[in-house]
Amino acid sequence: MVRVTKLTDYGIALMARLANEHGGNQLTAQDLSEAMGIPLPTVRKLLKTLARDDLLESTRGAAGGYKLARTAEEISMMDMVTSLEGPVAMTECSADRDCDCSLQEICGMKENWSFINEQFKNTLKNFSLAQMAGSLAEKQAARDTLSQSLEAET
Repeated sequence: MVRVTKLTDYGIALMARLANEHGGNQLTAQDLSEAMGIPLPTVRKLLKTLARDDLLESTRGAAGGYKLARTAEEISMMDMVTSLEGPVAMTECSADRDCDCSLQEICGMKENWSFINEQFKNTLKNFSLAQMAGSLAEKQAARDTLSQSLEAET
């Protein structure tokens, strides 16, 4: 199975939450931890990684917090996955570096895996944080509407 780690999933969810913050308001690690239900040490670690790779801006101090470094439309899934996971490669031989595979000379799969890898990377490059955050915003709006209708009934 090819999948991203739970930490990467959490990191992208945090980015989506920040993308939905109106007016580019900053949120603290504590705010994000409470809003998302992710342990605070994990949130801090992910935010530092994303800030180190210039996907987030951080401000220290009492009024500090984190916000997106660019617009959500300008941040791709590839940017986030690479920041959180490292280089994207479906197989060792499709990575952008020399392969240590002892079967490489007789296998013949490298070209096909490289093609598949490029398609996957292009998909990640062409899917933005704004698109990911849009689905999160829609779900939050649906939850808010449901909550309001349930409150009105009582």
